[in-house]
Amino acid sequence: MIRMLIDKIFGTKSERDLKKIQHFVDAANALAPQIEALSDEQLKAKTQEFKDRLAQGQTLEDILPEAFAVAREAAKRVIGLRPYDVQLLGGIVLHQGKIAEMGTGEGKTLVAVLPSYLNALTGKGVHVVTVNDYLARRDRQWMGPIHEFLGLTVGYINHDMGNEERREMYAKDITYVTNNELGFDYLRDNMVISRTDRVLRPLNYCIVDEVDSILIDEARTPLIISGPSEQSTDKYYIVNRLIPSLKVRLITENDEVKAKYEHVDLSAGYDAIVDEKNHTATLTETGIAKAEKFLNVSNLYDDVQSEWVHHINQALRAHHLYERDVDYVVKDGEVVIVDEFTGRLMPGRRWSDGLHQAVEAKEGLQIKEENQTLATITFQNFFKLYKKLSGMTGTAMTEANEFWQIYKLDVVEIRPNRPSRRQDFPDLVFLTEKDKFNAIVEEIEALWKKGAPVLVGTRSIEKSEKLGNMLRAKGIPHKVLNAKYHEMEAQIISQAGRKGAVTIATNMAGRGTDIVLGGSPADKTEQDYVLGQGGLHVIGTERHESRRIDNQLRGRCARQGDPGCSRFYISLEDELMRLFANTAKISSILSTLGMKSGEAIESRLMSRQIEGAQRMVEGHNFDIRKHLLDYDKVMNQQRTAIYGLRNAILDGEDMTGTVLKMIEEVVDEIVHTHYHHRDVAKSNFDTLNLTLRSLFPYAFDYNAQNTAGKTEDRLVDEIVALVEKLYHRRSDFFLQQGVNFAELERMLLLQIIDNAWKQNLYELDQLQNSVSLRGYAQKDPLIEYQKEAYKLYSAMMNKVRDLMVGYIFRLQLPPVRQAVSPKKQAAEKGPEKAAAESGAVHKIGRNDPCPCGSGKKYKKCCGAKA
Repeated sequence: MIRMLIDKIFGTKSERDLKKIQHFVDAANALAPQIEALSDEQLKAKTQEFKDRLAQGQTLEDILPEAFAVAREAAKRVIGLRPYDVQLLGGIVLHQGKIAEMGTGEGKTLVAVLPSYLNALTGKGVHVVTVNDYLARRDRQWMGPIHEFLGLTVGYINHDMGNEERREMYAKDITYVTNNELGFDYLRDNMVISRTDRVLRPLNYCIVDEVDSILIDEARTPLIISGPSEQSTDKYYIVNRLIPSLKVRLITENDEVKAKYEHVDLSAGYDAIVDEKNHTATLTETGIAKAEKFLNVSNLYDDVQSEWVHHINQALRAHHLYERDVDYVVKDGEVVIVDEFTGRLMPGRRWSDGLHQAVEAKEGLQIKEENQTLATITFQNFFKLYKKLSGMTGTAMTEANEFWQIYKLDVVEIRPNRPSRRQDFPDLVFLTEKDKFNAIVEEIEALWKKGAPVLVGTRSIEKSEKLGNMLRAKGIPHKVLNAKYHEMEAQIISQAGRKGAVTIATNMAGRGTDIVLGGSPADKTEQDYVLGQGGLHVIGTERHESRRIDNQLRGRCARQGDPGCSRFYISLEDELMRLFANTAKISSILSTLGMKSGEAIESRLMSRQIEGAQRMVEGHNFDIRKHLLDYDKVMNQQRTAIYGLRNAILDGEDMTGTVLKMIEEVVDEIVHTHYHHRDVAKSNFDTLNLTLRSLFPYAFDYNAQNTAGKTEDRLVDEIVALVEKLYHRRSDFFLQQGVNFAELERMLLLQIIDNAWKQNLYELDQLQNSVSLRGYAQKDPLIEYQKEAYKLYSAMMNKVRDLMVGYIFRLQLPPVRQAVSPKKQAAEKGPEKAAAESGAVHKIGRNDPCPCGSGKKYKKCCGAKA
């Protein structure tokens, strides 16, 4: 109440934010006449002028009004579109590193041109991120000419591009790219072994289109680059044959509440319990006994990792929680994940922890080998790497709190250019799904007969095809738009506003493409007719678990002041109602009101129940994303440190200081373990000498007599000084033989780090899978994970240190190495003869350690291949 009163007196927060930046728009408008008077060449010359002014100390804010005025004029000349004042406001919000909420059809793609142009003037690069390859290519082709007219370079990234082309595209002033390609390129850049293999520049400024889809909806699934592990896939096939014999009970939240208060044993008479809300599966006592008999094992839990139990639980989830044509599709013999919010396919993404393999077994497909994580990052942590981040969407206000908590991104609502004329009708509620679909088909038929365009939103491929079959039986022509026809989605959705068009869309497939009344390009006669029929009619076949997704569907109609209307059809059998609403209570109320099968009801009580269920799920989903982020924060700190060290190595930084520090730490640890100057009798000189000799090429021979009176620190300093001389002598020798020892050192350290990091990621995966069990000991799993992860990281870095120190003194030259000699001599005699005559040929003994660093003897490694 107090908030509403403040907003009424002082305006909403968004209105106050826009008032603060209105002066930029006024200044740009004041400059419009003189900018319009410029010739094309004079307009183009403004870009260099802006760059010069920035070089002289002016800021982007100093040149913002004029730069926006120039970009607006260029847009008008090149593509015939002149940004409205509200689009300038949106562009300023994006430049400030905030989220601009602008309704569907308000021209967000054009809005992004303004801050892209301004920020590209710094020469540090701008990324415009969108949800699929088609939109990245389309936006580059559509908006790119504006930037190119003004002298900037523009590129886009496509899934099939190779490294060279990607590097070239990222080097452009402005690059259009999908979130997945960008994230994977970042991970790959941090796996390369040569700086020339990187494709990205430092992350400077990013505009995320459909920011809620990318930073909220897709944030529950981290990006993972994985490689094959050595584990067998046989168990997936075996367990898959067990699942059909298990009696499974699917429970909802209502079942759990009832069991708690009525003391009902949900597992009685069942082999497994599958929790639909929490997406978990658990074997009961009878299920364990049945599984042990089937697998012929005495105890499912007799191995530390409980592999059989894990495989069975994942198979139960695959069979009972992951539905074909809803959660995934089978395409070209592969299981391809369907994004639950956008309905789009996500090729290349795989469920982790064996779930993907369990689904492959369920579908009778060839199971790909178990994967081990090689590199991973969440979208939350990836996008926070940008120096400045911004975004735009039609629906962000409902998630404003999460945007601020996770990304420190403020959301500003931009008023529409023309007032909205959309009518949002109350929901119609039915007792059964059958009644609901019959009513939807009747409504579609009535609208189709009078020539009104209809867009129908469904939650899954299965439901869209079911509705399509019902319309087909009625003889109603229609288009079905879902993940199966991903490539055609933009073309189909662009024609959804034609006279009599009926389009069924899974969730928000086709997002990013405007629906123009009368079709695209619009036919004037047809457009007038459609306007007369009330514009586009949007029908939602059920409520989504997020209010924001419902708002996105509603927002597909009534763009730029057009008429339009929306209505949702709901049944008590819908997933949202079944899992999260009190359907028993609602059903009782409806029965009391005398509601019968086939009838519909409009009720504020129902609306409140639905919104309550949606808020509950939104909170649950936020907790999932927050949980993922909390755990990834730990890994992110480690990842930042490791990637920083890798980049320093690849950028050619001298690692000599780092290696000498490692040597000092190793010597200090050895001395501290085996030497006690206060009580020499406790010192173990034999082990001390043996350990030092195993690491360093020197005949160490310490004893009670020659260490008398020396403190630990003094002995450490003495040994370190000696080893440093050995190190520098070794480096000089390699240089004399024509080998860059520093480069060799860097490559060795890089290889050791990569192998250790890969193992550390595996151990972190295992830790995260098991740490939840510590909750039974009244310990916070997250805190336990943080503690254990720190121990793993410390152990990994110690391992890197020990391996590096051990290898650096065992590195040897290849079997034959040409010594440094005059170029003329080498050219005349040839490399082999010149090397032989130089007297500096270095040969490796057959029993010497192999110079490749494998740890094997030369005769059993590279020497065996020679």
